[in-house]
Amino acid sequence: MMQRKQNREDVTFDRGRACASEDLGSAVVARSCYGVQVLIAGRRKQWRDEINGQLRRAGYSATSVDSAVDALTVLVLGLPIDVLVTDAELHGSLGFDQLAAEARALRPNLGIVVACDAAIGDCADLVPPDALMVPYPGSEEAVATTVREALAARAA
Repeated sequence: MMQRKQNREDVTFDRGRACASEDLGSAVVARSCYGVQVLIAGRRKQWRDEINGQLRRAGYSATSVDSAVDALTVLVLGLPIDVLVTDAELHGSLGFDQLAAEARALRPNLGIVVACDAAIGDCADLVPPDALMVPYPGSEEAVATTVREALAARAA
């Protein structure tokens, strides 16, 4: 067996290298050690899976929930979430507009993206002013691009 020659006391840990930041054009966004974390809230599993795939291909980590209450639970528990992506068709005891308002109250620096279907004008009045809207279905990487914009807006 090979012996270790280095004592634990001799090892230094550089937190700056462990927690990297991502370059988004000219804006530098601080992120957690786990990378950029996105919370997906949508009632349809197929929609959540499609968005999850887009985000993972873009290099983001994603957590999916099927209700606004579950999304708020994730935020209240303090999990490191950088951006919330919600479906405009999220209904129940809390709709997407109430979810966005409560999420903003809990985490003022949280990026919020609302995916609306073709009738984007119908949900535009309910979207908070600082949230970004993306038409869905749109281009294949539309949601990932909008998440990138939300991250850049957070850094500014």
